[in-house]
Amino acid sequence: MSQTLLYEGCGERYRLGRVEGETPLPAAWSMHGTAFHLAAEGIERSGRRMAQEEAVQIFSDEYAVLVNKALDQEPDTTRWLSVSGSGAEDIERRYVLGQEQTRQYWEWTQEHEPAIWSTSDDQPGLELGFEVEIGGVVVRGFIDQVIVEPDGSARVRDLKTGSTKSRFQLETYGVAVQLVHGITVNKGDWYLAKKGGLSRPVDLSAVTAELVGERFATMDEGVKAGKFEAKPGFLCRFCDVKHKCSFFR
Repeated sequence: MSQTLLYEGCGERYRLGRVEGETPLPAAWSMHGTAFHLAAEGIERSGRRMAQEEAVQIFSDEYAVLVNKALDQEPDTTRWLSVSGSGAEDIERRYVLGQEQTRQYWEWTQEHEPAIWSTSDDQPGLELGFEVEIGGVVVRGFIDQVIVEPDGSARVRDLKTGSTKSRFQLETYGVAVQLVHGITVNKGDWYLAKKGGLSRPVDLSAVTAELVGERFATMDEGVKAGKFEAKPGFLCRFCDVKHKCSFFR
């Protein structure tokens, strides 16, 4: 699914990263997101019995490991991607920000107690992996959370530390859960760490595998045909392969 979004966003970025295998520039925002997801998963798998500071420590430890590994590969932080400030400043800023967001998530989940759905073999719907054919393309991914609705249907939820939200991502998750597990999915949403709460729900009741599959099929056909359209613009500054791109100025 992420490959389709990448291809649609910029074919040249897809080609450089996925086809040519160019080494991407590091970005602290990626490590921030990964560490936050691990902490949130830990909270939920503990049945929300984990102490708040234990969850914060999970974030801190994972973030440090990921950053140090990336620094080993690219020690020059002036080459790191950053939304604001230098790479070094962003690393420090996100360490503190991620800790606070983990505390906020712990508080939010204690207050709202969302009901985590479980599979038929009693596996909780947390970082739920799937592999399913949609539009003639094998799609793989992980769903952050699957929530049980009062009417017995499921809601797919994606945890976001950044600002970018993809309706297509939720649509794909909804279709995947229905195809693999046979449970109705009518809604999806995002937990937005920046605000410490949920987005408005997204109606997925009319989304079908055929509708979602068209985008996967289009991407697959384009890649096989060697069509990689570059889309230079403002977002190039955040591209992790811009240092290898002839379109970047």
